[in-house]
Amino acid sequence: MLYDLLYKSVLSRIDPEVIHDVCVQAIEVTSRVPLVRDAVREAWGRRPAAPVPAAGQGGPFARPVPGVLGLAAGMDKEGQAIEGLDMLGFGFIEVGTFTAWPQPGNPKPRVWRYPSTRSLRNAMGFPNDGADEAARRLRALRSTKRGRSIVVGANIGKTKAVPNDEAVEDYRYSASKVARWADYLVVNVSSPNTPGLRDLQSVESLRPILEAVREAGDAAAGRHVPLLVKIAPDLADEDVDAVADLVLDMGLDGVVATNTTIDHELGAGGVSGAPVLPRALAVVRRLRDRLGDEPTIIGVGGISSIWDAELMLDAGADLLQAYSAFIYNGPAWPGRINRALAATRRAR
Repeated sequence: MLYDLLYKSVLSRIDPEVIHDVCVQAIEVTSRVPLVRDAVREAWGRRPAAPVPAAGQGGPFARPVPGVLGLAAGMDKEGQAIEGLDMLGFGFIEVGTFTAWPQPGNPKPRVWRYPSTRSLRNAMGFPNDGADEAARRLRALRSTKRGRSIVVGANIGKTKAVPNDEAVEDYRYSASKVARWADYLVVNVSSPNTPGLRDLQSVESLRPILEAVREAGDAAAGRHVPLLVKIAPDLADEDVDAVADLVLDMGLDGVVATNTTIDHELGAGGVSGAPVLPRALAVVRRLRDRLGDEPTIIGVGGISSIWDAELMLDAGADLLQAYSAFIYNGPAWPGRINRALAATRRAR
């Protein structure tokens, strides 16, 4: 209730991108103050008693994941507040999207709120400092015991200035820089805010990108780095099937479903939040039917409550991600959802 009052009276009156940056910085700063950090974790980010198991016990990744619900890419674009987001109770953190070369993103304004539908629209265009700087930050994170304990995914996309026919080498470069420091990699070919990017979701374009990323990532890390591909909710069913078949054919580790949708009339960019949930559920269900039991599916899109989360898990997701609901529901929300999901799993 206090956060809802703060959001309505203060946060919603400030430019969405400005308040986003301020909040990310505040989370980062809070995580650096030991007593405050510990108090916040105890109040909001307490871990469930039982984590998601490691791969050896049927889980998705090489080590246990503290909670089913993680943070979707896009919130921490630079990988600067990972410890703080972990402090708030997310089970895992996906950072980025990183591109091979630094870029400012699209012109402002490029973020809009729609409180009546609990949704956001963004036309960011992957603003970030580039893969080299991302690698530096992730390396610094992993230099500490606490930083090494956090399950982190790195989301990589295409540099806007790079033409599609050079996308393979662009993705390869990013993977070679960040894979060593990541628990998993995600190839993002589904953002609507980089011209031509979604064209790379076609199997013919996607296969060489995934091959290059897997090769470069594993070589840089000296181990197998789980590789997933992130797809749009706007793909036709037959295209979802084609991506699933490619995942099986290549032996990839899984799919992140879904990104933002362009099925709206609000203007440029993609919409996230509650309106995406029905299609995201359908895509996840279709993927699970096509993929079988083995590949990991991270379900994302419109999860706002424990009931939404349960629906996504029932549709076939192994892990979940959220972003927009975190904005609307506040810092106590991810820990609360993860504890509730753990209790539900124990009761089954």
